[in-house]
This record gives sequence, structure tokens and C-alpha cells, in this order.
Amino acid sequence: MTIHNFPAALETKSAGENDDASLAEVKTALAGLTDDIAAKLKPVADIEKRIGALEAKAALPSLGGKKDEEPSVEKKAFGTYLRLGNQAPADEIKVLTVSSDPQGGYLAPTEMSTEFIRELVEFSPIRTLATVRTTVAPAVSYPKRTGITNAKWKGETQAQEGSEPAFGQVEIPIREVNTYVDVSNQLLADSGGTAEAEVRLALAEDFGQKEGLAFVSGNGVLEPEGLMTAGGVGETLNGHATNLSADQLIALMYAMPAAYRSRGSWLMNGGTLATLRTMKDGQGNYLWQPSYQAGQPEMILGRPVVEAVDMPDVASGTFPVLFGDFATAYRIVDRLALSILVNPYIRATEGITRIHATRRTGAAVVQAAALRKLKMSVS
Repeated sequence: MTIHNFPAALETKSAGENDDASLAEVKTALAGLTDDIAAKLKPVADIEKRIGALEAKAALPSLGGKKDEEPSVEKKAFGTYLRLGNQAPADEIKVLTVSSDPQGGYLAPTEMSTEFIRELVEFSPIRTLATVRTTVAPAVSYPKRTGITNAKWKGETQAQEGSEPAFGQVEIPIREVNTYVDVSNQLLADSGGTAEAEVRLALAEDFGQKEGLAFVSGNGVLEPEGLMTAGGVGETLNGHATNLSADQLIALMYAMPAAYRSRGSWLMNGGTLATLRTMKDGQGNYLWQPSYQAGQPEMILGRPVVEAVDMPDVASGTFPVLFGDFATAYRIVDRLALSILVNPYIRATEGITRIHATRRTGAAVVQAAALRKLKMSVS
């Protein structure tokens, strides 16, 4: 800042000086000082003006209802990639590259990459129907009575005859289903835990699907014994290879002992259920009745119907419908719930973490008389 020296007349006056001339000099000096101060304060005023404009802009909502913001480098690069694909500038593609893994590629900005698109996984809900228990043993044996005593009517002096009920046992061995998944360490780190959670969810869905399928049609060798493959389950013939018979469904239901019939449920897939919804009995009444109360199942011939995706379709020689008291007939024994072991060492030099998953469970039909299935004719 330039400092103007005031004339000596401001301090003292020499005799004979002209007062008007001295006053003019003082005014000139003050005007110069004022101009210097204004010049120095001008940048400050410009800054204040810019700050005010920014504050006004920040307070003004955009047309989308959100405040305007400068997009990040990643968002700009992702937008360019969406428009131009691999023709986008190399420096912008580099911003999106997170791994050189062949199954990697380009990762979208965080707002999109945190949401995973999944296929819907359907399960057969056998666990909700059967009796389920846990064990710490490799197998569970159920004592089974296979006969009753043989009492006879006797006269007053006739001797009694002895009899013994017959017994046996049903053994349910524990089976194991397992797999492992390899995931790159970079993906685990860059996804912020989302990738590992998705792997665990995928394993749980896969195991649940495999378990549900085994409970319906398992071979009893490496898999649990399924409802449809167990021996001793009664059959009712449908009488046609592809068309369901309403009369034979009624016959199937009443071929079962009343104790099991009164607690029975129908089991079939969605395609079979769709066909049954259009069927009527001899009096023109629909076999299917809708649920009139939330939480209550649909009914066929007055008994609940459960949809199981793994049940067979209506076709020549198949068994598309199963009816019975599942809680009495089928046992599921769990030895080990879904166990997940993360092993970061076995492929550590390759930057890979291996995730192991194991499930141990067993199942079998313990009372075949409580089930009955409908068999389609062979064309």
C-alpha cells in the first residue's frame, strides 16, 4: 500500500501560508489514500461475490429435485463407457478396470455395483410338512412295530394262546452335500464385503434347492431317500396317460386309512395344480377350493394342497400327485447345518480365497401306509 505524506501544513502552519492552499493539499492526499484502500479491497469484494453466487446455487434445487453436483471421475468414465463401449478413451476405461481376471471386466460406480441381480430360486417345501429333528450321530434308527398281537375269542374253560407282535427298525443314515467356491482377493476387498455375502447366499440357495429335490426324489444311496422313491408307498391308477381323472383322485384319497386321511395334504407342482383347478366332480363342483383367509392353504377335496416345484409333471407313466400325512410318514434328521469355512491360504499365492460349504442331513419314509400316489397310465 502506498503511503501518502501529508503536507507539513497539516501539523504546523508557517506564517504567511495561504489556508485555502493547505486545505486543498490535504483533500488531495485523502483522495489518493481512499483510492489505494479501494484498490486493495476489490479482490476481497470479488471473492465475497463468488461465494454468494455459490451459496445461492447450492441452495437452488435442480429440476430433478436434487442439488446440482459435479459428477465424479468414475461416473463420467462409466457414462462414456455406456455410450461408446470399448471405443471409450483408454484413460477412462482404466478408471473402471478393477481386475484382469477373465471373469472380471468393468465395475460400475458404487451406486449400481452394490445391487446384485439374482435368479429366483424355488424350493420344495418338504421341511414344512415332515417331522424334523437333529442328531449328533452318523445315523438314527427308529424301532418299528410291523405286526400286532393275535388275540382270539375263547370259551369259559378254553386255554389262552400266546402271541407276539412283530418288530423291526428303520435306519436313517446321514448324507453329505458339499462344494467350494474360489473368489479373488481383489474382488473381496473392492466389493466391501458384498461379494462374500453373495457367495454365502448363493451357497445357501443351492443347498436348499438340492435338499428339496432329494426329499422328493432322492435315491437313498448318496442322497436322502425321497418321498417318491421309497418302497411300500401305495398307488392309485389314473386310467389315462395324460388327462387327470377327478374320480381317481377321490378314489386315491379314500383308499387311505381314515386316521391318515384326516391329516393328509396334497403335494404337486404348479402345472398339475393349474390343471386341477379346472376339474369338477360328477355333480359339477370344482375339486379345488380357494383360501378365504390369509395364511390358510388352498384346498382340494377339503384337504390342503402344497405346491412343490420338484414333483413330476403330468405325463405317461409318472406320479404327478402325492397325498398323505407327511408328518407321520417322513422323517428328516439334521446332523450339521450349513457350515461355511473360509480358507485364504490354499491359493494365497494366486490371490484367491477358497470358501468351503458343507451340509449333512438324512431323510427317509418311516410309515409308507400314510402316503399314496397317483400313477398315470403308460401310453
